[in-house]
Amino acid sequence: METVNVKINGREYAVPSNSTVLEAARYAKIDIPTLCYLKDINEIGACRLCLVEVKGARGLVTACVYPVNEGMEIFTNTPKVLAARKMNLQLLLSNHNKECLSCVRSTTCELQKLCNDYGVDENYFSGKVNHYEVDDSSPAIIRNNEKCILCRRCVAACGNMQGIGVIGANDRGFDTSIGSVFEHKLGDTSCVNCGQCIVACPTGALYEKDDTQKVLDAIADPTKHVAICLAPSVRATIGECFGYEPGTDTEGKMVAATKALGFDGVYNMNLSADLTIMEEAHEFLDRFTKGENLPLITSCSPGWIKYCEHYFPEFTDNLSTCKSPQQMFGAMYKTYYAQKHNLDPKDILFVSCIPCTAKKFEVGRPDQSAAGVPDVDVAITTRELARMIEKAGIDFRNLQDEDFDDPFQIGSGAGVIFGATGGVMEAALRTAAEVVLGKPLEKIDFEEVRGTDPIKTATYKLGDVTVRVAVASGTKNAKELLNRVKSGELKVDFIEIMGCPGGCVNGGGQPYQPAVVRNNVDLRAKRAAVLYQADRELDVRKSHENSAIKTLYSEFFEKPNSHKAHEILHTSYIKRGL
Repeated sequence: METVNVKINGREYAVPSNSTVLEAARYAKIDIPTLCYLKDINEIGACRLCLVEVKGARGLVTACVYPVNEGMEIFTNTPKVLAARKMNLQLLLSNHNKECLSCVRSTTCELQKLCNDYGVDENYFSGKVNHYEVDDSSPAIIRNNEKCILCRRCVAACGNMQGIGVIGANDRGFDTSIGSVFEHKLGDTSCVNCGQCIVACPTGALYEKDDTQKVLDAIADPTKHVAICLAPSVRATIGECFGYEPGTDTEGKMVAATKALGFDGVYNMNLSADLTIMEEAHEFLDRFTKGENLPLITSCSPGWIKYCEHYFPEFTDNLSTCKSPQQMFGAMYKTYYAQKHNLDPKDILFVSCIPCTAKKFEVGRPDQSAAGVPDVDVAITTRELARMIEKAGIDFRNLQDEDFDDPFQIGSGAGVIFGATGGVMEAALRTAAEVVLGKPLEKIDFEEVRGTDPIKTATYKLGDVTVRVAVASGTKNAKELLNRVKSGELKVDFIEIMGCPGGCVNGGGQPYQPAVVRNNVDLRAKRAAVLYQADRELDVRKSHENSAIKTLYSEFFEKPNSHKAHEILHTSYIKRGL
């Protein structure tokens, strides 16, 4: 690696020659503040918070875009620098809704922290303030432009990272605002509700629709049976809301805290992940044998499904007809479980806790009501569950670990890894391969589809059968993959796509992390490692070996892809177009 020698605050450092001043400072363990910068996504020098002095330069420079060179002398905390940063924060606040106490981002707001750090007078400037209506037209995402600081991180997440671009800057100068083309409401666009704009936003300008009160009201209603299932990646991340380091598994405390909220049942969504694999793996083998509607494309990610319906409607016939694990659990609960326990499905409020804002859209999709009522009534994010726990005064860190409730506490390792990109593919291959071979696999780890690479391909020889697979995460990468398939450049039989880069562990409903963490810590890898570790530690690592799954089929669904299974566990799609 080629390096250059620089001085930062009087001390000498050798840093990579292609570094910016911001990156060079981090080699020196100095954190220069930013609001607009997100590594590899938004590097535009717009917020002016990363100003520093460079000897010989005219005026202050923006560290996030200013390149280093040999012998450069950099000063990050001079009186001039500190005064300029404070002034810029005060200017931002002059056109900002400062109702911080009622803001969903209070204590996790990056603007709030910097204002505290720099001792900002929030009323230093007064004058005209822009006012906007809150846009709550989306089923999942709310935009409040009175909290927006025009950093454009959301724009970059939507356009540069996800390749969608339904939001951008409208008007100019003081009238600039972030919105959709022709001032359309977000709900009227081809937004896929992935929520990557939310986790990119440094303030409270974007947040998910909060459904926690619906859940609390139902728990308090003695006529309601309220159950919840929790997705595998939630246990890998919810600890971050309570001060744990990223990559900490807090499943036992999560279950204990959720039970303390008063649910009638707290269940493991790994079970319905296994159920999804049983249906999807057999669906793939059926299509593969007949040569129909290939490649089969997975259907677990509702953000990806909506993206496909809008941008690649010609591929909707290739989508697996399986409902997602969230929807399968609700459908199974309101049919099989309700019949077994003499419950009226209308009296059940079924909740899922997931890392995904798009799941809020999914619960309202058509053909998701196996019992004549919605399969799932409410989908809450990891952040919402954490807020419910905090509101109830539950001491998360000091709880004793507890187990999920019977009879749905059992999940295989295959179900656990659903939360990481490549996990659905690997889980399906573990089952499909053993069905084809008619014997246990010697090695069940399909490592070629693991990891955070945006697109992965692999070929597996299963006896006399060769299966070609591909995995993509993030809709921008899905676009590239599908275009390669359309052109004939890439020939595959089975595709896994997740709407968020890295998969559910990096979902739009996951805990907020400031830019300094997102820029310097591989959250996707750390969170995914939790799931793969759990998989390794489980005795049952294949969906078809899950005893609870065997019971479901023997007592109710008969066999994978049976007529009854299709009525309850499968769905349909819409060719939306643009």
